[in-house]
Amino acid sequence: MNLLITGGAGFIGSNLIRHVIDKPEITRLVNLDCLTYAGHLENLDGIHGIHPRYVFEKVDLRNKDEVLRVVRQHDITHVMHLAAESHVDRSITAPGDFITTNINGTFHLLESCRAHWDFQFPISNFKFLHVSTDEVFGSLGPSGFFTEATPYAPNSPYSASKAASDMLVRACHHTYGLPTLITNCSNNYGPYQFPEKLIPVVIQSILARKSIPVYGDGMNVRDWLYVGDHCEALWTVLTAGKLGETYNIGGHNELANLHLVQLICDLIDEMKPALGGNSRDLITFVTDRPGHDRRYAIDAGKIERDLGWTPAHSFESGIRETVVWYLESQEWVKAVKD
Repeated sequence: MNLLITGGAGFIGSNLIRHVIDKPEITRLVNLDCLTYAGHLENLDGIHGIHPRYVFEKVDLRNKDEVLRVVRQHDITHVMHLAAESHVDRSITAPGDFITTNINGTFHLLESCRAHWDFQFPISNFKFLHVSTDEVFGSLGPSGFFTEATPYAPNSPYSASKAASDMLVRACHHTYGLPTLITNCSNNYGPYQFPEKLIPVVIQSILARKSIPVYGDGMNVRDWLYVGDHCEALWTVLTAGKLGETYNIGGHNELANLHLVQLICDLIDEMKPALGGNSRDLITFVTDRPGHDRRYAIDAGKIERDLGWTPAHSFESGIRETVVWYLESQEWVKAVKD
């Protein structure tokens, strides 16, 4: 297996590389990343420039010639495509980057793999796994779950761009026979998440004794998935999933944003009593963002029934590990913010 992971210097990508780099199936692991603000080689300390199977390619997916070069030069047999602009707030203020990276970049990668596969591989020896989000399904009411059959109804430029990329992957499978798989996951959390996302923002705000911003009434609900569990699910889909299928990956952990913030406040108050005061007092409600989906919840029954995957972490164990990691990794936080 010559495995290409795109976005491998980002949050999920770096955790995925750490998770799979020593799998015996892998001969070479190529990390393609253009190192935007959210991609940092510090996330791969101990692997980057050291591991004998690891290769780094600083390439932008929007450069189709370079993408094709990487695929051909490294004789790629398997792809795990994670590279994307992913922050919803940024997609509202600067949607263009989301279109060019998430849609055009995915198209360039598909075309490069299709060109290489046409000449190099039988269908049984190539796989393209596209990693997407539950946000493509839009917003749920107070009950029900997203399944693989839920119609797409994206409500932000970010989710619209991911929905479009999902459709390109699907079309390449049905039109050209490209061996593809798609996953749609719920909100990830864990080590190495860039400090603009909710959980690291809350942790850093508490440590700095700054106000913790919570959108609207704080009752927007998300299903939370520990990043290590997500990485194992992705490997399971890549190696055992049925070609052409979509698999939803969820953590079975629905939580309102306000309750999540309160839980983190309580954990840090327990772990860092010297900070003084009740960290819940730092919570500040701010104007809700446009198009803010009310509730997401994943039905992950298919991947459990068909492939035997279930999350290993409860939310309580995962969030405690995450808070401890950030408390012990303040030098990393400072480096990536700088």
